[in-house]
Amino acid sequence: MTVPIASAPNHRANLIGSLWMMAAMVAFSFEDAFVKAVSETHAVGQVLLVFGIGGALLFAVIARFQKQRLLNPDVLSRAMGIRVVFEVIGRLFYVLALALTPLSSTTAILQATPIIVVLGAAVIFGEKVGWRRWAAIIVGLIGVLIILRPTTDSFSALSLLAVIGTIGFAGRDLASRAAPLSLSTAILGFYGFIAIIVAGILFSIWDGKAFIWPDGHSILYYLGAILMGAFAYASLMKAMRSGDVSAVTPFRYTRLLFGIALGMILFGERPDLPMMIGCGIVVLSGLFILWRGKMNTEHLDT
Repeated sequence: MTVPIASAPNHRANLIGSLWMMAAMVAFSFEDAFVKAVSETHAVGQVLLVFGIGGALLFAVIARFQKQRLLNPDVLSRAMGIRVVFEVIGRLFYVLALALTPLSSTTAILQATPIIVVLGAAVIFGEKVGWRRWAAIIVGLIGVLIILRPTTDSFSALSLLAVIGTIGFAGRDLASRAAPLSLSTAILGFYGFIAIIVAGILFSIWDGKAFIWPDGHSILYYLGAILMGAFAYASLMKAMRSGDVSAVTPFRYTRLLFGIALGMILFGERPDLPMMIGCGIVVLSGLFILWRGKMNTEHLDT
């Protein structure tokens, strides 16, 4: 009789967390679409700057409303410094990938992030990873190679931009694990968008393209990207804090479905069979890694 009573709240929390995760993935997909749309007419550096400033201001208002200090001494920690560097790399190269390559393929490559995070956790933090999860990591990376197809005529070196962006995001996620617990979601979001501003400034200096005053459509794209990005970030934090990580995290892969759908509807993209096969391999590998992690945790708990 006690088992159903104990499991019901956990089941409800997992359901709520899963819904928040799917909401986050929908919002991230629309953010990507808005960024891609505005980058067709505006310089990438300008897109990063406007997006970063808008997001930073939004999270600054949230932090002040929650009576949190933006100039927290823990912001100067080594982990936060590493996090900012990887955030700059991830955002810069991912936005470049969105601007120069199909949305569907960029989103597909991004799905390798959890696989790279597990790989990094094993190498950097010394987490124990059994041979089954090592095998899944290798298979997942093979799935990425199938998406990229580096040995065929259809390979585009521009696809490597998404790979570098994915590595940047994985590094950011790993650094976030070591970030001081005193830093709230709003503070992390604020400095995450500050990193985007830095990326925009650095790329603008290197690129040298003139900024364009946004018209009505561009303003809507910018606002859409900023609002969707902030909502997605907040929803992701709610998801990770609402249920079990092993139950909620697999719903990250719904971003692949939304990204491919938006690419087909808004930009006329048509993913081919090898790309779909590679996507399936990456997703299944990631789900297996998460499942093995849950099994290992349950074994340790018993």
